[in-house]
Amino acid sequence: MFPDYKNWIPRSVIILFSILSGMSLAAFLISSFLLFSSKGNISIFITLIFFVMFFFSFSYLLWSIRCRQVFSYDGKVKLSKKIIDSIASRVELSDGMSVLDVGCGSGALSIAIAKKNDKARVVGVDRWDGVYASFSKELCIKNAKAEGVTNVEFVQGDAKCLPFKDESFDVVVSNYVYHNIPSKNRQDIVLETLRCLKKGGAFAIHDIMSSNKYGDTDALISRLRSMGYEDVRILNTSNGFFFSRRDSIITLMLNGSKLLIGRK
Repeated sequence: MFPDYKNWIPRSVIILFSILSGMSLAAFLISSFLLFSSKGNISIFITLIFFVMFFFSFSYLLWSIRCRQVFSYDGKVKLSKKIIDSIASRVELSDGMSVLDVGCGSGALSIAIAKKNDKARVVGVDRWDGVYASFSKELCIKNAKAEGVTNVEFVQGDAKCLPFKDESFDVVVSNYVYHNIPSKNRQDIVLETLRCLKKGGAFAIHDIMSSNKYGDTDALISRLRSMGYEDVRILNTSNGFFFSRRDSIITLMLNGSKLLIGRK
């Protein structure tokens, strides 16, 4: 039995843009035939629209296929696994400590941390809906079983309003989650996660923290420090940390990828 951590680029996206590419190409070819024959009356403008539709849908399809290969846990690059293992390695645990993984998806990070210390308690929380509906609580449980991990549990919940009491966990983590959540202020989602962190506990939140998604991250750091958080800093993971800056901008579109760490 092997774990199935899925892929950050869902198969449904590949299928969707394959269909769009095929339909727009067919429309372009038909309109081109009608344009240059006497069998129809169609404008150049409409033909160009179909071509543009095909160009962008096919380009996105190729990009999606490439990213799916890079992020695959079974491929040659295995970027997702490298990121998960790196974040898990930053979590220092003692026996009996508790960890919260917000937006656990298929359970990869939760399970990696649980494997690191089998005396710790790890909880993964997720909504499991939308474009990532193929991820589920049942999938997480199956993956934990496949990995031989028993000290992890999974709970359904919303990152905007987590179903846990204040200061419930010794460590809180998250990986590429909040930028996918529609919100006017994603910094508030970070604070909601940190609400669940015990005094003295550590946090590691990895996400695409570009200004258009997070606003002023320097202001966030200052805000956390003013609230008493210590050793707060942001590490740029899009410039050689996990992948090159060129790949982060052009190939993977992960420009702004950063790791927020600190202690409460």
